[in-house]
Amino acid sequence: MTTENAVRIRGVAASPGVAHGPWVRFERAAPVSAGRVAEPKAEVARMLAAAETVGKASERLAAEVTAAGHPDEAKVFLAHAMMARDPDLLDAAAARIRVEGVDAIAAIAGAAATVADQLRALGDELLAGRAADVMDVGDRIGRELAGLASAGVRLLEPSIVVAEDLPPSVTATLPRERLLGIALEASSPTAHAAILARAYGIPAVVGATGLLASLKASGPGSALALDGESGEVLVSPTRDDVARYETRAGAIARDRGRDLGEAALPAITRDGVAVDLLANIGSPGEAAGAVSIGARGVGLFRTEFLFLERSTPPSEDEQVEAYGHVVAAFAPRPVTIRLLDVGGDKPIPYLPLKDEANPFLGVRALRLADRQPEIFVTQLRACYRAAVKGPVKIMAPMVADAGDVATLRRLADRATSELAADGRAIGVAELGVMLEIPSAILTADSYAREVGFMSLGTNDLLQYTLAADRGNPALERYRDSLHPALLQLVRLAVQAAERSGIELSVCGEMAGDPEAALALVGLGVRALSMSPASIPQVRRAIRVAKKADLEREMLASLGDRSADDVRARLRRLV
Repeated sequence: MTTENAVRIRGVAASPGVAHGPWVRFERAAPVSAGRVAEPKAEVARMLAAAETVGKASERLAAEVTAAGHPDEAKVFLAHAMMARDPDLLDAAAARIRVEGVDAIAAIAGAAATVADQLRALGDELLAGRAADVMDVGDRIGRELAGLASAGVRLLEPSIVVAEDLPPSVTATLPRERLLGIALEASSPTAHAAILARAYGIPAVVGATGLLASLKASGPGSALALDGESGEVLVSPTRDDVARYETRAGAIARDRGRDLGEAALPAITRDGVAVDLLANIGSPGEAAGAVSIGARGVGLFRTEFLFLERSTPPSEDEQVEAYGHVVAAFAPRPVTIRLLDVGGDKPIPYLPLKDEANPFLGVRALRLADRQPEIFVTQLRACYRAAVKGPVKIMAPMVADAGDVATLRRLADRATSELAADGRAIGVAELGVMLEIPSAILTADSYAREVGFMSLGTNDLLQYTLAADRGNPALERYRDSLHPALLQLVRLAVQAAERSGIELSVCGEMAGDPEAALALVGLGVRALSMSPASIPQVRRAIRVAKKADLEREMLASLGDRSADDVRARLRRLV
């Protein structure tokens, strides 16, 4: 710590919390290739043996992570075990040995790098984040071949670990009793290192460009501070900085205590209008935390985690187990399971799909049903079986019109008929649609009485309404969910739901923004689904507002020129 000014680096928030203290850098020297080999057949056999050893080690690591209370995160290492035995990866490495004459270390490193580059080139953040997993597995096989010890980090005192990137296998084995935080110059919030950090409650910042050079310039003995919610990293923080971080840590602890204490409070306006606050979750492991923070059900259960990072689709029983865990955790409150939303910009290996020039507008989600009906029928069967444990809603994404609703009902009828023929117990599950395409809202009267509920997916709805790619930073001004055009579509959806007598909720990020949540209440929405971490703030915002005031201002806002105008209206009310 110094009295000079700290070096401030803006990274990307990856895991909430603050930390300050000494730092330790993780560096892993790559295993050195021995060059060319004289006996390719023996070298291939040696590589396959090393890969099997790494596969078994990954399974042991998965068991350790499960025993630590993180069964969902343990699946990372089950995926690593599959990668280590992946025939495509190993065949590519074997071909390098036979054709190029290189040794197994160089061959597996080259094959892993090729796969990683292919994942990064797909342009999808989630899949690009998996490149680190492939490189981790390739490196571990290389280290096994070279007779090197597993890479790790020794922490002799409580410290922050810094690195260019942190392999998941290293993250899982960090000594958590001495681990204050993680700061990475590369990586992303969707990478497995970040996912593990969140699971273990370790503050983390990723994408902190220039971090390693700043630490080198600061010299040995310097300190580090990071804020896992703002993405700020301070190299050589001042005494004032440290005092500020300690104050922030105390505030975070108090806020968490207050949030848990308010979990039982209803989200009800001052003039008596109740709003259901639901959780968006992406794995069964998130259920318990959502319940503890006061979620009144699940408005969006993303199921893609079951289908990605594997060479074959999940079995029906595997899906039943995952869905049933969440349904049982929330019963008797409902769980809304979203059917598989992949394809287009989210390809998976076992679904043979053509590359598309504009994948956001292509063959994805429910549109895959014409080509791959079995994958949806199996998922629907699993949903109906899980519904035996509690109330389930089944939501179809990427619905454009009544024809898509007919497809959904046809698939559901087939699933229930097959289950009945098999003698399986069938739970009661409502069918509904996700409103992400403007046409689905504009034609809602033509199909709304054929479904049990509708839910607004405002992330894609905003993208399609304003023709603004969600991933394009140059279009930032078009990405405010309070844009009057989006609000008009929300109002139309509310009116369509009212005419048909069905429930309408919002499950996009808009619902988790306290100001936007108030706007939705003013427009007539009475169920909001969001990240569990957003529930306390939204609940507090609703409890101090009046529905009558919100209705008046939101009716007027439909004629506003911009999202800024709408936000100004809302801020005058609170």
